[in-house]
Amino acid sequence: MLASSAFLTGEQLNIGDKAPKSDLKMTGTDGTETTLSELAKSGGICVIFSCNTCPYVVAWEDRYNELEELCNQYQVGFVLVNSNEAKRDGADSMAEMIEHAKEKTYNNFAYVEDTNHVLADAFGATKTPDVFLFDSNMTLVYKGAIDDDMKDKSNVKEAYLKNALTSMVSGEKIDPATTKAIGCSIKRKS
Repeated sequence: MLASSAFLTGEQLNIGDKAPKSDLKMTGTDGTETTLSELAKSGGICVIFSCNTCPYVVAWEDRYNELEELCNQYQVGFVLVNSNEAKRDGADSMAEMIEHAKEKTYNNFAYVEDTNHVLADAFGATKTPDVFLFDSNMTLVYKGAIDDDMKDKSNVKEAYLKNALTSMVSGEKIDPATTKAIGCSIKRKS
C-alpha cells in the first residue's frame, strides 16, 4: 500500500493494488462527510479526480452522469474527487463546487473535497480527469482516461472506462487496463 507521500516519490497505484485511504473522510457538496469505503457498492467503485474549470474536465464531464448510470447498473459506486488545494480559495472552493454540481446536475453521485490532496497523493493521481476503477475487493483494475475523444463523445472509438466496467462485471480481462490520463495537473499546495 502506498504512503500519502506517494506523489512526491513519483509512485502511482498499479493494477492489482488495493485502494489506499479508503476510510479518509471527505466532505461532499451535499455537506456530508463520506469515505470511499462508504461510497463503494457491491461491485466496487469508480473514482475520478476532477475539478470545476480544467478544460479537459469540461470537455469530458458531459459523460459523468451516463458513466454513473452505468456504474449504478453494475452496482459500482461513483465519486468525483476535487484535490485542487492550491485553488481552494477560488474556482475550486466548496462554494464553487456546490454551484458546479448543481449546474452540471451531479444529482446521483458524490462530488467531494480532498483536503490537502491526501487522496490524490496516495493514489499518485496527477491529472484532472484521472480515473481509477476498483473491483468488489477494492483492487485497482483500470486506471487512466475516460475514453479516446474528449471533444466529441459521438467520435469515441475506444470507450476505455465503459469497456473496463463491462469487462470487470463480466469477469473478463480488462484490455487495456491502463491508459494515459490526459488533462490539467492537480493543483497541489507545496
